[in-house]
Amino acid sequence: MSPIAPPLSFNPAGIELDRRQGLTRQLYDALRQRVLDGRLVGGTRLPASRDLAAALAISRNSVVRAYDQLYAEGFIEGRVGDGTYVAQLPTAEKLSTKLSTGLSPGLSPALSTNWLDLPVNSLPKVIHKAGLGRLENNHLPPPPAGPPKAFRVGVPAFDLFPFEVWAKLNGAFWRKPNLEQLCYGDPAGDGRLRGLIAAYLRSSRGMQCCAEQIVITSGAQQAISLCAQLLVEPGDGVAVENPGYRAAGHAFALAGAHLHGVPVDADGIECEVLDTLADCRVAYVTPSHQYPLGVVMSLARRLELLAWAERTGGWIIEDDYDGEYRYSGAPLSPLAALDRSGRVLYVGTFGKVAFPALRLGYLVLPPGLVDAFSRRRAVDMRHSEVSTQAVMAEFMAAGHFQRHIRRMRRAALSRRNTLLAGWPAALPGVGELPTVAAGLHLTVRVDSLAREQQLLAQARAVDVEVNGLSSYWLPHSAIAPDQRAGLVLGFAAVPEAAIAQALMRLRKAWL
Repeated sequence: MSPIAPPLSFNPAGIELDRRQGLTRQLYDALRQRVLDGRLVGGTRLPASRDLAAALAISRNSVVRAYDQLYAEGFIEGRVGDGTYVAQLPTAEKLSTKLSTGLSPGLSPALSTNWLDLPVNSLPKVIHKAGLGRLENNHLPPPPAGPPKAFRVGVPAFDLFPFEVWAKLNGAFWRKPNLEQLCYGDPAGDGRLRGLIAAYLRSSRGMQCCAEQIVITSGAQQAISLCAQLLVEPGDGVAVENPGYRAAGHAFALAGAHLHGVPVDADGIECEVLDTLADCRVAYVTPSHQYPLGVVMSLARRLELLAWAERTGGWIIEDDYDGEYRYSGAPLSPLAALDRSGRVLYVGTFGKVAFPALRLGYLVLPPGLVDAFSRRRAVDMRHSEVSTQAVMAEFMAAGHFQRHIRRMRRAALSRRNTLLAGWPAALPGVGELPTVAAGLHLTVRVDSLAREQQLLAQARAVDVEVNGLSSYWLPHSAIAPDQRAGLVLGFAAVPEAAIAQALMRLRKAWL
């Protein structure tokens, strides 16, 4: 019988502790790291706490506390009457082998890998390949960094938001919260807020809706994603405006939809094209202020679209993302207010009146869809954050919301006028500025894609944000590249003085 090998012993040499910082944590980290990287193998005997304390010239209590934490996490174990040993853990080689069985050849398992930057055939096999393939082409770019600047798109004048009022209402909620509200809530959202939204839409939009038709969401994007998840089967056709809001198209594509880019003219989406799409059962539109072209869908076109939905049994998703901003005349009735057959799902958001980070939106649904949407949303997110809903409800009930909308509308109009008045005239290759009757942005045509890219680069060089219209088109659009060129400018993000300064920099860069 061969003799039993004595246990390996631990040499504390190499452990350096900074006495200006917590000694227990440093010792714990040092021992833990040596176990993880294999320098301390399973079965190695550790010194008694008193001996290790003497070797490192620290108190025994620091060693005991470090050992206790390592015991609790399973890195070391005690053997009765025989001391403290490193636990038998899987080796780095075994872990590497297990990981490699789930990865394509040559793919590092490093957690820092950005999978979206890798070709689909090299992505981990454990993840649904088709789903990742769809995600590779349908994910949102990172948002612009830093505070708002001219001419950031999609940002309201939230420098004018009454944060002091919001803070008082928020403080009042948390000083004496309703304990019922701190439990799991209704996935459809706060009942009071839903009722106030319904009342607001009845008075401001002429929509005959009630609280029971509303589902609160985490912004408009989640509302659109819910529509994609529940209205679209893989392979279904979905009509989207082209150019249009690409994030909506991404949501439908991820649900397996086949996207049909439908042209937009001066009256909105070209409805006659919808009749040629045999597989199309959903149409996504932005009728109040088309994104990004800025046109307002005519009443005749709205009625045509509603007739298509009723005739085909299709669904219309109406995204009223900045419907509060109308600068001349009364706003046209939303599709949801004209709908008589229950085919319109209305998407609203507080982000374009308050601030985008609020992440508070809503869906107004035909009554027969509310339960399904509410239950589906609860699977991803039980309900929206409770205090935000409660504070917004009080904000609306006290009249602050309506006053703020009026203030925001006046501010956006003033900032629009500053942009129109200071725009560089006679820019080579750039069309005339359009009439801007609604919304928070404008789009101006450019005669070539090369010219668009040149103007964008020059704007970036002087720290001005301008979007290229070419980025809003679906890939493989039939429209020639040069006909997709243009500039998209938001005009509400910063005050008039900042707009004027940005225009001065653009004139120097562009002329």
